[in-house]
Amino acid sequence: NSTKQLQEVLFTERKLQPTRKTQKKTGYSTDTAVLEELSREDPVPELVLRYRMLQKLKSTYVDALPQMVHPKTGRIHTSFNQTGTATGRLSSKDPNLQNIPIRDEEGRRIRSAFIPRDGWKFLSADYSQIELVILAHLSGDPGLCEAFQTGADIHRRTGALIFGVPEDQVTPEQRRVAKTINFGVMYGMSAFRLSRELGIPRKDADRFLEHYFQQYPRIQSFIQETIRQAEKSGKVTTLLGRERPVSAINSRNKTEKTAAERIAVNTPIQGSAADIVKLAMIRIVKRLTESKFSSKLILQVHDELIFEAPIKELDTLQDLVKKEMESVYPLKVPLRVSIETGNSWGDLH
Repeated sequence: NSTKQLQEVLFTERKLQPTRKTQKKTGYSTDTAVLEELSREDPVPELVLRYRMLQKLKSTYVDALPQMVHPKTGRIHTSFNQTGTATGRLSSKDPNLQNIPIRDEEGRRIRSAFIPRDGWKFLSADYSQIELVILAHLSGDPGLCEAFQTGADIHRRTGALIFGVPEDQVTPEQRRVAKTINFGVMYGMSAFRLSRELGIPRKDADRFLEHYFQQYPRIQSFIQETIRQAEKSGKVTTLLGRERPVSAINSRNKTEKTAAERIAVNTPIQGSAADIVKLAMIRIVKRLTESKFSSKLILQVHDELIFEAPIKELDTLQDLVKKEMESVYPLKVPLRVSIETGNSWGDLH
């Protein structure tokens, strides 16, 4: 836990090459980004990262959550904030139930502690790649739209196009590259960032991005047009008309302008996804009330809604939720929802 001692171990004892200084310039940084980079050369930084992850899980969840159980309900109640994020997504606090990790086995074990009441189950309804679906709608790119209309594996399809191989021959590594680009493009990912994220040479990252925009040319024109409109009006708008000012879009400072361009491109995509999810929530709750369901919508984690339902309502609930979520807003490409049920939150995907 001591930055000073960790610097000593990594840069003196292990003789690793420091990458940058701390903000106060008192020594070399040992933050997550630095340790991730150093862990390619040495096992110690990787162990420190794992320790930090476990320590965070313990203090934030394992130790804290049991203290937050309400004495009357026996449940944990989060608070949702409608105006906490610039893109319009709901945020959750005290406790934040939207960032309980899912990738690692340890995070999954924490989720497994969340269980429904006896004789009930959890149902999860998750929009499949909603942000890419919205990008396809906004850009109107024929290749991207066609992939979603035919129900193709979008990352496999992109991998096939970038690497020039048939879809059934795309390797897991090629699919990983394609997935990183598919999502990275929406956040204005540069070739430099892509090369760092994938651990590949810069010239390969340049080539991948070039191939990507050759295959999906309308995405590039959508990005350029969105930036141009933002420069003109000083704002961007989501599909449902919510506006976000982007004040630094005409800044002379290159760093400020690049950051503003990323916001300008990402907000209509992520903000429209947030609008659609909120609309779906309103419609579903209205239908549940009208049809006198006992089932309740208990949690929203960005593109996913989680319900608690008595077993006898599960099938009807599943049909209702899927229908409302998939038909909530007309897009050029279909919105698809995947549904799972389980006896704990950890059972869901």
